[in-house]
Amino acid sequence: MSSLSFPRPTALAGALALAFAASAHAQTAEPAPATPASTTLAPVVITGNPLGNADVAAPTTVLGGDALVLRRASTIGETLNGLPGVSSTYFGPNASRPVIRGLDSERVKVMGNGGASLDASTLSYDHAVPIDPLVVDRIEVLRGPAALLYGGNAIGGAVNTIDNRIPKQPVEGVSGSAEARVGGAENERGGGALVEAGNGKFALHADVFGRDTDDLRVPTYRPVEGGDVLDETKRVRNSASRSKGGAVGGSLFFDQGYAGLSVDTYDSKYGVVAEPDVTIKMKRDHVGFAGELRDLGVVKALRAQVNHTDYEHQEIEGSGEVGTTFKTKGNELRLEAEHAPLGPFRGVVGLQAEDVDFSALGEEAFVPSTHTRKQALFALEELSWAGGTLQGGVRADHVTVESEGDADGADPKFGPPAKRSFSLASASLSNVYKFDKAWSMTGALSYTERAPTSFELYANGVHAATGTYERGDPNLGAEKGTNLDVALAWKDGRNHLRMGAYATHFSRFISLDATGDTIDIVEDGQTESFPEYQFRAVRARLYGFELEGGHRLLDGAWTLDANGKVDMTRGKNLDSGEALPRIAPLRATLGLDAGYALWTARAELDAAARQTKVPSTDRETAGYGLVNLSLSRRFTFGPADGNDGVAFLKVTNVGDKLAYSASSIDTIRGLAPLAGRAVKAGVRVNF
Repeated sequence: MSSLSFPRPTALAGALALAFAASAHAQTAEPAPATPASTTLAPVVITGNPLGNADVAAPTTVLGGDALVLRRASTIGETLNGLPGVSSTYFGPNASRPVIRGLDSERVKVMGNGGASLDASTLSYDHAVPIDPLVVDRIEVLRGPAALLYGGNAIGGAVNTIDNRIPKQPVEGVSGSAEARVGGAENERGGGALVEAGNGKFALHADVFGRDTDDLRVPTYRPVEGGDVLDETKRVRNSASRSKGGAVGGSLFFDQGYAGLSVDTYDSKYGVVAEPDVTIKMKRDHVGFAGELRDLGVVKALRAQVNHTDYEHQEIEGSGEVGTTFKTKGNELRLEAEHAPLGPFRGVVGLQAEDVDFSALGEEAFVPSTHTRKQALFALEELSWAGGTLQGGVRADHVTVESEGDADGADPKFGPPAKRSFSLASASLSNVYKFDKAWSMTGALSYTERAPTSFELYANGVHAATGTYERGDPNLGAEKGTNLDVALAWKDGRNHLRMGAYATHFSRFISLDATGDTIDIVEDGQTESFPEYQFRAVRARLYGFELEGGHRLLDGAWTLDANGKVDMTRGKNLDSGEALPRIAPLRATLGLDAGYALWTARAELDAAARQTKVPSTDRETAGYGLVNLSLSRRFTFGPADGNDGVAFLKVTNVGDKLAYSASSIDTIRGLAPLAGRAVKAGVRVNF
């Protein structure tokens, strides 16, 4: 793999755009008839499904339409928390990343329109993902290894947010939507709007959003900080936030495809719950290109995507001084070629490349500046046979991680410059078998490898957000895991049931574990001690099950549906014999949905068992049962078709129960309980 060398994505962006545009002008036939503009995407799952199959083996959850409107939170993690197999890191209300089946950080890839986010959210639990759910049309969650198509950073799963900033379907006329939201435990004042216009050959998209919140309101509790119990309060300190942003994008359509470009920005400022006088100022600017050419002979479709991201994250002390500045500047290229059927085989081959510069500047920086390069080739083939639809794929990656070390030589914290290279391989085999129109069975077996990150290799310093001293290991090898996933599903109209189980064995799992030692740091004549944590490779096993379903109890003028889900994940460090940290306990959600005409009401019980399976460095988390209620009404307005909307009112945690997230880090759990009783209202209109 060391011989793989791809052109830099930035150099290719212009060439790709020109190539697609030239192809557009070369066409002489009239473009295909345009479809009406719409903010609702097709029901076919996009993520991890390049062949566009109606049935996929990977367990996938899709959020869109009214369901997404009602679930939206200020972060992607909290928006998805509670879906089957999905919890969140919950570092207060502003920084929450998805956890899938007990795996988080660099093992869950968060994407926008299939492209990498390229931020610093995996470096620390207090770093937010720079994607606001307000302007997202649809979210797809792929549970289980997605490394074959997206690399080792999706060894646990993938989350793909889709916003249509680069339109992929022709648009006729003008359409758009707007949403406003107020209330909630965080006293949100937020809203967003988008407009799309086109003439069948060209489409333009523009959106804008903004959100302000106050300190999170919770049931009365006594915060716990470093073993000290503080005074009673009903607010999570330093949890207010402000965010804003927007985008402009456009696409040119021709009879064999499209080419599009978008520019977007995200700006946020929020408090760090762990430190009462520290705020984070974050800004991300992104430029993206996407295009597709179809019917090119042996190549059925050629898809290209190029992304450039410029990200900066400043941690500002109460005095106004900037303590640490994190910067990421990166480029990503992805090419996929779907070939025409070759006998019984359909398939796609592709390449992916990333080039990312990361720097951490300031006294509190605990990782050096690094340069990471990734190059990959992958292939996926599909065969229909008597046993169903069989898919197999392979991927080869080459990853290089370079540390600048102590560039100025003044503070020998990180040592001399260093470089590690990794050649990785992943493979998967899956099958979907349909017994009849209602019943189906799926199974997937995969082997994945992930290169250690820059901080897993080179970290050395106090991590202020977690109150620990973290050390990397520059000699770490690649993380290696084997996963088996099976499920049985039934669907008949409104009635459905899915039962799934999975098991993952890591022969090498990169874990951040306490060494039992403490490190003394002297600053301004004061000595402070921090527990030492070391990144190390261990053997590990995770397994669990997911059960979800729904049944229509009443069908007529009034409708009544019962639905729910139950999931459980267990994780164990096979070297120490202890449980893996931050694993969500057995959880259940039971709901009743009643509908009449344009009205819908929902009552829901969100329950979690006590989490007793924790390592010695963590503490048990009490179980809880929270009741949530919502009422919504759809409406139409104006003379034109498509002018509709939904208004909603929801009450969360009706009983004002004090509850804590078992999947959040122990040092923050005692400071940030889940939200207390709150009322939120909102409206979304489409025109």
